[in-house]
Amino acid sequence: MKFLPLNPQIFIKNRERFTSRMQKNSIAIFVSNDEVPDNGDSIYKFKQNSDVYWLSGITQEDSMVVLFPDNPDPKYREVLVLVRPNELKEKWDGKRLRVKEAQAISGIQTIVWLDSIDGLLQPWIHLADCIYLDSNENDRKASLVRTRDYRFIDEMKSRYPLHQYARAAKLMKELRGIKTAEEVEVLQKAVDITEVTFRRLLQFIKPGVMEYEIEAEIYHSFLSQRATRPAYGIILASGDNARILHYVNNNAECKDGDLILMDFGAEYGGYCADLTRTVPVNGKFTRRQRTVYNACLHLHDYAKSILKPGISIVDYTEKVGEEATQQFLKIGLLKKSDVKNEDPENRAYRKYLYHGISHHLGIDVHDLGTRTEPVKPGMVFTIEPGIYIEEEKMGIRIENNVWITKNGNKDLFKNIPITAEEIEALMKK
Repeated sequence: MKFLPLNPQIFIKNRERFTSRMQKNSIAIFVSNDEVPDNGDSIYKFKQNSDVYWLSGITQEDSMVVLFPDNPDPKYREVLVLVRPNELKEKWDGKRLRVKEAQAISGIQTIVWLDSIDGLLQPWIHLADCIYLDSNENDRKASLVRTRDYRFIDEMKSRYPLHQYARAAKLMKELRGIKTAEEVEVLQKAVDITEVTFRRLLQFIKPGVMEYEIEAEIYHSFLSQRATRPAYGIILASGDNARILHYVNNNAECKDGDLILMDFGAEYGGYCADLTRTVPVNGKFTRRQRTVYNACLHLHDYAKSILKPGISIVDYTEKVGEEATQQFLKIGLLKKSDVKNEDPENRAYRKYLYHGISHHLGIDVHDLGTRTEPVKPGMVFTIEPGIYIEEEKMGIRIENNVWITKNGNKDLFKNIPITAEEIEALMKK
């Protein structure tokens, strides 16, 4: 791993939070992700199962976490399962974790090798009444591939058909949605790396630069600051490309007079930042660009002012939509007749703002968390309104990340330039 060692209290507290919610005399078993084939004899770079990481901090493949708070033997109340180090394999693929290293990362004292877990797991399960198994219940899940967690569920139910089973994912959605102060400290580091990178880009962008050259600068800046990787596919959309929400070709020339929408964030210590800024390629907004940019910034600031404990994402989105309607009337995108005759199921403002305003953020970019219950302290959200105008070949989005507090929220990106004036001044340098 490139990042510096994290405070193991992050993972110790996460396990305590999970076990406190488990049924009496139950066992929970979490398995790592598959190593996924690429082409030929190669595989994609391994990415740990988010729940396994949240509980242990372990990024190594073939790992498991077993939690059994009522195990009669205290030694086995929490267990980390790792692949046994193999001298020959390590010559090819690199060093694997030793016991003391894994203990220091996770705070779990009992380490068991994967090749010996079956003999231990069976008697533990015989002692338990209920088995918690994990699956991917992210609302945005798209893949239908039967991954290791689902295959493990099939195996366990086949071997132990008379046990009760419970969904670990249901608890994970509630728990991972609320970030501890220790988690936010790591998130802030990812944000800080992203800030340094953004400031660097303002000195680099100019007419004639290719989108992929900016992408190269982001990679260089991230890796030189110990980020693991970009948190998601980098979006560098100049000109009309900015209206494509997930534009990732990044192969166009940045032209004089155009804007460039940049959506990127660093992953550090397993946690993701998510920034969007839209800047003028030549360093100076035109009058119209500034008008639309300021309207978007107004929506951003308005959304931040109402994203507090107690509001639901549904109500929050509706309120931002009302404000967007007023802004779009003001800058000439909508007429009063458009609003009067709008379809309630497809509001008039949706022609120019056709995505959600916020999503949960954490170990996953689109992190686990409720979308129907009221917002709670401890949640971390993006705030990312946008304005996309086909007729003007213009797209603007402004995005920060906020941690919900008892009475409001804390902007983790508060030091990152956001106003048109700040951006122009920094690009002028």
